[in-house]
Amino acid sequence: MPAFSSLPPPPDAVLVLDAQAIDRALRRIAHEIIEANPHLANLALIGIPSRGVELANRLARLVSEFGGTPVSAGTIDVSMHRDDTHARRAFHPVQPSKLPPELSGKTLVLVDDVLFSGRTCRAALDAISSFGRPARIQYAALIDRGHRELPIRADFVGKNLPTHPRERVYVRLAGPDTLPDSVWIDRSSP
Repeated sequence: MPAFSSLPPPPDAVLVLDAQAIDRALRRIAHEIIEANPHLANLALIGIPSRGVELANRLARLVSEFGGTPVSAGTIDVSMHRDDTHARRAFHPVQPSKLPPELSGKTLVLVDDVLFSGRTCRAALDAISSFGRPARIQYAALIDRGHRELPIRADFVGKNLPTHPRERVYVRLAGPDTLPDSVWIDRSSP
């Protein structure tokens, strides 16, 4: 099941993270990114549309603030690299990718809202490889809900959220959504 939707969570969904908890998680992730990457001048945070872009922008601001070095944020569109197009209910419009002009020597931190099967991350890795070869790629997710289908793990996680594969996780961010920052789980999903 998709991890996001343009609809509000159903009435029986359970709040997992509110705006303050999301802010705390992002601040912690920012500090972890700084610890893992002593050369911040070579770092870029790359969001996976749609909510990963907003999270990458927020993390770039926090890393720049805490680390004292400007860090850029960008976007990698994975639409043309997905292997599950036949199974998806809805598609996001293709967006332009925005990466550093030179990837060689750069560390990219891919940022996504929910890590589930690992297929979106794999698609992002494929998309990046068409632009060049960075020195290193790391992965940050606000929510890791398990159920991997590929051998992919996040280097930085806001919250591990054990779920059933059929449950739905809703991430809402004030930037792309009309609802305030929040993460919900619908445990009644079929």
